[in-house]
Amino acid sequence: MAKLDKIQELQEILQEDSENFQARRELAVLLLDNGFTKEALQHFLWLTKYFSEDSKLFYNIGIVYEKLKKFDKAKEAYKKAIEYAPEETDAYYNLGLVYTELKEYENGIECFERVLQKDIDDSNSYFNLGICYLKKGDLVSAMMNFQSTLDLNNEDLYAHFYLGNILKEMGDSQAASEQFQKVLEISPDYSWAYYNLAVIDFENGFYEEAVYKLEQSLKYNPKDLEAYINYIKIMAKQGLYDSAKEIAERAIAEFSDAGDIYYLEAQIDKKLGNLDDCRKELNLAMQYSDKLSVPQKRILDELEEISD
Repeated sequence: MAKLDKIQELQEILQEDSENFQARRELAVLLLDNGFTKEALQHFLWLTKYFSEDSKLFYNIGIVYEKLKKFDKAKEAYKKAIEYAPEETDAYYNLGLVYTELKEYENGIECFERVLQKDIDDSNSYFNLGICYLKKGDLVSAMMNFQSTLDLNNEDLYAHFYLGNILKEMGDSQAASEQFQKVLEISPDYSWAYYNLAVIDFENGFYEEAVYKLEQSLKYNPKDLEAYINYIKIMAKQGLYDSAKEIAERAIAEFSDAGDIYYLEAQIDKKLGNLDDCRKELNLAMQYSDKLSVPQKRILDELEEISD
């Protein structure tokens, strides 16, 4: 029987007998599994009036609130599930995820460590510990937990990716590159791995390699603004101003309100002697100043300079 047919059948059963608890519980789970979260919540909450200490009900209510991004309510539901069944670790794990969303990282760490007390080989808990420590700024602890994730599951591309970012921030570009390359072995279309490899190549002066990787990054993610910015800078760094301008125009086709792109294009046109275009682009950069990382005073000074 198709799931939607089963949902209809259970609804009909409840129309005849609203206190058929098993049918209501089954219906609530089916609704949740099929994306009818608000409808599922109504049934789970109704059931708690009769089963006020049922940990599975509160666990499912936590899932619903989490899907609805009502994280404070999800937190309370998971805590009730733990109160009524403290030996179950699923609620601890989900509560840890909610604490992470709420930026209560110490509480999240406590939850994931509780899961690991029962299952030392839970790679997902190590990964989420890594996220919590990373958010706290503790790069060493984050790195250790991402490595523990990979010791258990070397195909976890996100653990490789985050570990690569930490190694890059620590200045070990070679080790970082190895992690990003591993990401691409697992997922060849992961644009951010190409982007990070391109940045490393750019920083090391390998412009041709960086350009190739930026093109790959943009192939898989045409909305990567940072990739365009670095691409323009690479072209300009080599004195290839016409090529840099072409890349800027490509970027503007994707981001018509990107102040930084207009500012970079203005610098290129200034180098090319296109002062009218430069002036226009500086004004556009000012127009979209909410997405501009350059101080507005600098742009005003530049406008005054080329107007003299």
